[in-house]
Formats: sequence, structure tokens, C-alpha cells
Amino acid sequence: MFTGLVERIGTISAIEATSAGKRVVMRCARWDVPPNLGESICVSGCCLTVVDHSLEGINLLLSFDVIPESLAQTTLDSYEVGSKVNVERALRADGLLGGHQVQGHVDAIEEIIEVSETGNEETRVRCSMRNVDKDTIVPKGSITIDGISLTIASVDHSSFDVALVPTTLRETTLGNAEVGNYVNIETDIIARTVVRVVRNMQ
Repeated sequence: MFTGLVERIGTISAIEATSAGKRVVMRCARWDVPPNLGESICVSGCCLTVVDHSLEGINLLLSFDVIPESLAQTTLDSYEVGSKVNVERALRADGLLGGHQVQGHVDAIEEIIEVSETGNEETRVRCSMRNVDKDTIVPKGSITIDGISLTIASVDHSSFDVALVPTTLRETTLGNAEVGNYVNIETDIIARTVVRVVRNMQ
């Protein structure tokens, strides 16, 4: 499980086609305690398993095998060498849950349809709701966009928006968000569960 609080911005340094899909290598600033083989890492909202790691100066290289299902259901298949990604290690049992409960299981890919400045050091990013379950998008509820825990600011019939503070813009890839970008969306597990239970009762 993750919190949606981004710890690093990583850079894709290599992509190789394999019989199982793709081997993706990412470079990021290393942690004091290096990750283990088999450890789960959230890469822009996608829970991936470390299959290899090495040091490169002050940086850490992490390798992941990405299977066709993950490539089809997330933005991972669009990554190129040089692409920036949000990185978070799995939450320790004694850690602080500062964001919300994030599984790293992407529900849908959506498009950024508007980026606007409010004039008070706040940026609004509006996303489409073409593929995500609209009933799980709740005003003032939680949502994960590219691995970032955010609060839904408003919802209409076809889109929702989030308000980004300067720290989020500076410390995550949403600081470079542009209209037309596609992002990984994970809705709140509690909202998804409630919606499913209610539907099954009808």
C-alpha cells in the first residue's frame, strides 16, 4: 500500500521489449536504505516490482518488468527515455499515512482538459471522466492522479478538477501538466467499495 505522497521524481533511462512485455529502467535519487528485489514501488500511480537495482553515482537505477495488461491499462506504454515519473516506496507499518490509502492499481486513463491559474498561488487541473466510474468521484473526496494523493475540488457531469498548491507543482510531475496529457487515475478504495456494495443491493 502507498500514501500518494511522492518521494522522488524519477527519469526513465531505458526501455527494452521482452517476451513478457517491457523492461523499464528508472533513475532517481537514492534512499538511505536501498530497496530490495521484489519490493513494490509506485511509479506514477502504477505498483511495480523491483527486478533489479544498482547504483549510479548518487543515483539509483531500478528495473521493472511491465506485462501487457499493465501496458494496456496505464500510461506506461507511452513512456519514452527521458520521461519523468512520480516515485513512492510502499508504506511501512509504522509510517505516517499522510495522504490516503493508495493501492497502485490504476482504474482508468484520463485526459487533462484544462490547466488554469486562480491567482492565489493555486493551480487547477481538470480531468475528463470518460473511462473512470463517475460514481466514485466525490466532491472533497480523495483521488490519485499519476500516483499523487489529491482532493477532488469539484465535479460536473463529464469532468472533475483538483487544486494544486505550489509544493505539489514543485515536487511532482503535475508541475509540468499540459492540456492533452494522459494520466493514471486511481479512485479511492473506500468510495469504490461503497459504490459496489450499494449497486449489488439494488
